[in-house]
Amino acid sequence: MNRNEQLFEQAKKVIPGGVNSPVRAFGSVGGIPRFIKKAQGAYVWDENNTQYIDYVGSWGPAIVGHAHPEVIEAVRTVALDGLSFGAPTEAEIRLAEEIIRIVPSVQQLRLVSSGTEATMSAIRLARGFTGRDNIIKFEGCYHGHSDSLLVKAGSGLLTFGNPSSAGVPADFTRHTLVLPYNDVEALQKTFTEIGSQIACVIIEPIAGNMNMVQPTPEFLQSLRSLTEQHGAVLIYDEVMTGFRVALGGAQSLHGITPDLTTMGKVIGGGMPLAAFGGRADIMACISPLGSVYQAGTLSGNPVAVAAGLKTLEIIQRKGFYESLSLHTQALCQGFDQAAKEVGVAFCSQNVGGMFGLYFAEQVPQSYTEMSRSNTEYFKQFFHGMLDRHIAFGPSAFEACFMSAAHTTENIADTVGAAAEVFTKMVRG
Repeated sequence: MNRNEQLFEQAKKVIPGGVNSPVRAFGSVGGIPRFIKKAQGAYVWDENNTQYIDYVGSWGPAIVGHAHPEVIEAVRTVALDGLSFGAPTEAEIRLAEEIIRIVPSVQQLRLVSSGTEATMSAIRLARGFTGRDNIIKFEGCYHGHSDSLLVKAGSGLLTFGNPSSAGVPADFTRHTLVLPYNDVEALQKTFTEIGSQIACVIIEPIAGNMNMVQPTPEFLQSLRSLTEQHGAVLIYDEVMTGFRVALGGAQSLHGITPDLTTMGKVIGGGMPLAAFGGRADIMACISPLGSVYQAGTLSGNPVAVAAGLKTLEIIQRKGFYESLSLHTQALCQGFDQAAKEVGVAFCSQNVGGMFGLYFAEQVPQSYTEMSRSNTEYFKQFFHGMLDRHIAFGPSAFEACFMSAAHTTENIADTVGAAAEVFTKMVRG
């Protein structure tokens, strides 16, 4: 039994399922999770001291590479003065000012500790601002594990959702309506029927939790015009896409100005940090100014803020996003060509440093289309690449991530390994 196996057996005795987040358990692909002992640049090492080229990137935050020396030094310097104060710091102000400068739709923001906390708080704020209860989310989009968002679609177009997790009372989700992603007709019909009852619409502007699915321009324009027309708050959940697909997030690529934005991952530079913000009149409803309560002992943690500030500094250096995007595009093109040469039904796409891999004839535009992809092929691909010391997320429904630390040699090695795996898949 190797070290990863030993640790997994040990973990299962004291941690439910042996993991502290379900996808880490390899439940959808089978096998034993790798226990990571260290990471540097484009690589992670497991407890067997096996080195992997990493395209998980801690699920997105590691945009400058793991353990970037400047980020580590910023964290070390601040940590020497204390880990947490539960009181305001100057660095909080500087981080807020920097985010507001980069993302024009955000006039004020509040720092929190996780993406779940950010989206939960943004929805509460939207309800408090509008005085309405109902919210809309889209099938396949994930916005954290708060009760009102753990929802599966109802049985009809205008049917409110049902709990998708045990422990969530039906009453908690009866105000959440789940619509198909990229379905303009469903969106228009819903607002025609109950537009005056909708507090907000929350969307992943580039979905990353049904693999990577992009919205159509028509869908986004309809979303923005309908929410404005009916007085509903539009929330862009950019926890994953913020500062990842572009410096200004997905909204800067779409030309859409949301009312509220949630952010996380990259803004923490690998530390637990997130934020929600937007229009000043909406943010004025948050306590202590308004009646919508939100609080957090570790909000604006000084060590996390230091990591975030340094990361935001690095990603604004000349050519950062151009290089990141070109490298990611080269990887996807390499995958596509390798699959085509052996006849595997496969396609890929990227936006900035975020990319999707699909065992399908064409790029999906909804959860339903993504569900039709060949997940058995993905399992073979995942383990074949892992055997060749290249790590992807252990689910066909997760987006992948490139970092600035990945080199052209890393990309060539990855494409070469994929060609071997594709060939083996075809030959059986």
